[in-house]
Amino acid sequence: MKNSFLIIAFLSFGLVGNGLAQVQPGDPYFGESCTSIMVGKKASADGSVITAHTCDGNYRTWLRMEPAADYADTAMHRVYKGTMHTEAPDDMRKVSLVGKIPQAKHTYAYLNTAYPSLNEKQLAMGETTFVGPDTLVNKNAMFQIEELQRIALQRCDNARDAIRLIGSLIKEYGYADYGECITIADKNEVWQMEILGEGRNRIGGVWAAQRIPDDHVGVSANIARIGKIDRSKPDYFMASDNVESVAKEFGLWDGQDEFKFWKAYAAQEKPFKIREFFILNALAPSLGLSMDMEELPFSVKPETKVSVAKLTELYRETYEGTAWDMTAKVKYVKKKYDDKWKEIGADTLISPVANPWLTTDMRLMLNYIAPGTVDFQRTVSVSWCSYSHITQLRDWLPDEIGGVSWFSFDNPGESPRIPIYAGSSSLPAGFEYCGQKRYRDDAAIWNYRKANKLATVSWGKTKDIVLNNVREFEQKAFDEMPLIEKIVAKLLKEGKKDDAVKAMNRFSKDFAAATVQRWKEMEIRFWEMFGRGF
Repeated sequence: MKNSFLIIAFLSFGLVGNGLAQVQPGDPYFGESCTSIMVGKKASADGSVITAHTCDGNYRTWLRMEPAADYADTAMHRVYKGTMHTEAPDDMRKVSLVGKIPQAKHTYAYLNTAYPSLNEKQLAMGETTFVGPDTLVNKNAMFQIEELQRIALQRCDNARDAIRLIGSLIKEYGYADYGECITIADKNEVWQMEILGEGRNRIGGVWAAQRIPDDHVGVSANIARIGKIDRSKPDYFMASDNVESVAKEFGLWDGQDEFKFWKAYAAQEKPFKIREFFILNALAPSLGLSMDMEELPFSVKPETKVSVAKLTELYRETYEGTAWDMTAKVKYVKKKYDDKWKEIGADTLISPVANPWLTTDMRLMLNYIAPGTVDFQRTVSVSWCSYSHITQLRDWLPDEIGGVSWFSFDNPGESPRIPIYAGSSSLPAGFEYCGQKRYRDDAAIWNYRKANKLATVSWGKTKDIVLNNVREFEQKAFDEMPLIEKIVAKLLKEGKKDDAVKAMNRFSKDFAAATVQRWKEMEIRFWEMFGRGF
């Protein structure tokens, strides 16, 4: 391994750039995107229900609050395809109309992210893709997963109704996407719903939904995890009527063994990989979970109740200090000298330029120079993340402030989280523009991405700077949110809703502006460091 000490000379090249280059076709983890964690109300530290989502991949980063609306009885809702890669709300390039369905008389306001995520009634969603057999995909059907999420958030105020509505829309109009999981939460409970098509040129779909017990935590990370469907427990299981028959028809289940949804539809050896294991094991270590197990529990009871702070830590996770640490073998020799500059020894250390988000090109080069230097692992935090959110739902507060999305752009291991309330009507500057197609100063994501990418040039020297700032803003939110929530609750009680909305809007905008200023300061600091040869 002597040559491994030479590789650090190359590490400062190729680390800054488009994080999307890190996982490319042919890589073992290509296509594995998104991590959603769900927390039941008795498992959370404050009694809130939580769902979360990392949107990992080249998806749009613009978002906005869509207002509630009323419609005539004859109105139709337009269903589109292609909205995931637009540059702004009015960008209709490569967006196509695929159908229309009757419009609801009233629709709720909702947070319009690439995968719509929160409405004014404290209904929230996360998403992960598990793909499934391509023989079940009907590309001519109407609904992509994001459009099902949109309609459910517009029309429903609780998770069970959302599941039933999505199931009915799939049955009537068809499901056109690959296998998807959506995590659906309200202020009382959280469910995991897994959906696939019913076959080529067939309108319909198959789906199953399982509730996370109130005192448990669950995780979805691009593998179907629902197993046995116990229809005798309707408070915990729901499923389409055809879920077994379609599996049998397509040879996915022999009709003899016990039916397990993941086993039939996931096209995986077992229903977990490292992310599911790591998160569940971190929260319930005494269970003795192992990567060698054939099946992990669907959910676990955490040994310590889960706070938002704990979830932010999990979403920053790169397995540092574990057997899966990708920086552990990227080393160099640091010589030691006495006060007369006489060499008196040397230490072998992890290089400060090692980081857990190497580009694919850099990783392949390092392993060519010294095989086995970097054994790629799919970490929870990835640099190709478009955005992420941790969404809390709190039944003891008015809906307007009870629902809050802790929203973050770019790599969740480096970026701050900005609180956005369910009752907000507008978002901070730059949130309405996507920064994925090109560099643009007016797209909010670039306020964070520039410093984040620079930080990876010498992560050993910048890590503490970045994380100290991330944690400082988390604490700022923890300190300031109770006050703004008290003010808003008082205004709502007095019937001053307009003033309450303005207060929520102003809080998020001021908070975001403070993070932008700090990340610009870090960007300058890193340029100064590296410009001087540090």
